[in-house]
Amino acid sequence: MAAKILVVDDDANVQRLLQYTLKQEGYDVVVASDGAEGFRLWGAEAPDLILLDVMLPKLDGYQVAAKIRSEEGSATHVPIIMLTAEREVEQKVRGLRAGADDYLIKPFHPAELLARIKSLLARFAPRESLLARPPLGRILAFYGAKGGVGTTTIAINAAIALHRELGRKVALVDGNLQFGDHRVFLDLGLDRKSIVDLVTAPSIDKDLVRQVMVKHDSGIDLLLAPPTPETAELVHPEHLPVIAAELSSLYDYTLIDIDKRLDDVNLGVFEAAETIFVVMTADLSCLKNVRLIIETIDHLGYPADKIQLVLNRSNAFTGINVKNAEGALKRTIEHQVVNEYRGAISALNSGAPFMFTKADSVLGASLLQFARAVDKPIAAAAATVPSR
Repeated sequence: MAAKILVVDDDANVQRLLQYTLKQEGYDVVVASDGAEGFRLWGAEAPDLILLDVMLPKLDGYQVAAKIRSEEGSATHVPIIMLTAEREVEQKVRGLRAGADDYLIKPFHPAELLARIKSLLARFAPRESLLARPPLGRILAFYGAKGGVGTTTIAINAAIALHRELGRKVALVDGNLQFGDHRVFLDLGLDRKSIVDLVTAPSIDKDLVRQVMVKHDSGIDLLLAPPTPETAELVHPEHLPVIAAELSSLYDYTLIDIDKRLDDVNLGVFEAAETIFVVMTADLSCLKNVRLIIETIDHLGYPADKIQLVLNRSNAFTGINVKNAEGALKRTIEHQVVNEYRGAISALNSGAPFMFTKADSVLGASLLQFARAVDKPIAAAAATVPSR
């Protein structure tokens, strides 16, 4: 059965263009010319996806999205793509916070629209088709070879990419216990619950974990670091492996962002993780640290493939190219993320990760490629499972 798409736009020319484009692809199309009619047709027609203009008579797009989200209940979720002429990040974030799942800036190419529609329809397929699949339960550690290499940026945006672009259920843990930055980078206050609420409880179980996780507007769930450095001492080495095990039963992916200390806490994370992504840049001090990390992992008796190297700012000129770096390390660098320092810093300072607000940027495309590589073993395994 063809998917039904509700187009809510007061411009007759845009209506005609979207109707033609969507019908050519085999979709059923329902059209509304104002926000109130769009909201009514959402209830009457039960569309599979909504294309929602921002500037509308009666109710604007933000109001329509918010009303739909407040009334649809937890069992259903109609994906919404917001259509806007505004290029400001604040406007995009406002739409996403109102309940939109994606946005497109007018004018846009029909091919991009269709690609985003197909991605959202796949991500929000009816739940009954997903019930037979248990959570993937993969635990991944992100470890910086030295400070300032972008480990937290990659961990946050990889988590968002795995969820928003690949449809995975993702938990992100800020394991930088004394000076975690996730609150700042994700624009969250000190009043949010944290890992301290878990480790100070009589016991750690799934129900408590669910209560402590913080939902981000991007759709990922967060376990935040302690709100102050002194409370970090409440987290003991045995806590994170236990928490990771509980999270692995609730989420497809648990990403743990840890600092560069090789202490008992981080070694516990190494033990729990399926893969350790060591984030690095192409400079001598970083290469020296990576060699020490590889030797440490070997001495601990872990297999060599437990580590994967992620070269951040791979196209930045440092005098050491990828081939030279691999020669110095005597091993392959599995992943590369491009250098776009201005875009990354702007996203961090605004508290809006680029995979959330600028996924179509060069940096977003590079991070999505990394997320797909991370997810590839699971995607390949799923493709080999015969359909019933």
